[in-house]
Amino acid sequence: MKLLQHWQEYVIEAAGLGVFMVSAGVFATILYSPASTIAQNLANQALLQGLLMGVAMGVTAIGIIYSPWGKRSGAHINPAVTITFFRLGKIEPWDTFCYIIAQFIGGLAGVLLVAILPWFSLHFTNPENVNYAVTIPGSYGWLVAMIAEFIISFGLMTMVLFTSNNEKLAPYTGIFAGFLVATYITFEAPISGMSMNPARTFASSLPADTWNWFWIYYFAPPLAMLSAAEMYLRIGNQKRQDICCKLCPNSETPCISEECCTKCRL
Repeated sequence: MKLLQHWQEYVIEAAGLGVFMVSAGVFATILYSPASTIAQNLANQALLQGLLMGVAMGVTAIGIIYSPWGKRSGAHINPAVTITFFRLGKIEPWDTFCYIIAQFIGGLAGVLLVAILPWFSLHFTNPENVNYAVTIPGSYGWLVAMIAEFIISFGLMTMVLFTSNNEKLAPYTGIFAGFLVATYITFEAPISGMSMNPARTFASSLPADTWNWFWIYYFAPPLAMLSAAEMYLRIGNQKRQDICCKLCPNSETPCISEECCTKCRL
């Protein structure tokens, strides 16, 4: 059975987004909760707070991508990424479904774990400040937030496709991804919350019971990443069969699909 064949990759995807959300919850509380001494010292320094949060999450993303587990599953940790690779024929339907379910479960588990930690249980869950690190439109409104989510998601997937499928740049794809995450959180987070990830948004929205313009984060990121894939196929001088579905192509582990590429076969 395919479920038994690739169950370890599914667990990795759940753990990957879970770790990302634990990191997001911990650093968001430390940097933004009024009860945090660090947040108090950073009062009225929104840009510096955003920069520190961005660096923390960028480093977290890089660690996940380059970890032995990340190299095995491809470190999608995002349904929009998985759907895009499915559209490109790089992952089978059953694996796509299980990846997405695992990402939702893992993301929610990561948020709930932070919510039960001592001290964090009081301040991470406080609806008046951190509120489970929910992603909601900023002061510019839902339309600007949706456009921003589209732009950053399109940019991320474009980078992934062009770098991961370039022989010289492929080893650095994870670093570029981490840099984009850090940059987006620093400058774009006040506009849309910087999600790019339906599972990430759901993981915070469910326990916070906050569903403001929730559909934006289900609509914009997948559409943007699918658009980036179509653009790449047309102007990237790349054949569909040559594309790898990993954010860190490597010869240490094969791709989840035997039809994915020749770069990662043992």
